[in-house]
Amino acid sequence: MTEFHSEITQRATRAAQSLRKAQESGDDYLASVREAELESLARLADEHGLRIPELTNYSAA
Repeated sequence: MTEFHSEITQRATRAAQSLRKAQESGDDYLASVREAELESLARLADEHGLRIPELTNYSAA
């Protein structure tokens, strides 16, 4: 795993955890921000041919 792949994976993991916490606490704004972040990371990962499990649901069709 390259440093880039590792960094994207770590960011995706943190964003997914934050999204779950936001959803559990009812913070719709933060949940929306985290979903957008995950979508952005998914696009970036896709552009570089990276497969990151946390981003599976956010990848473009």
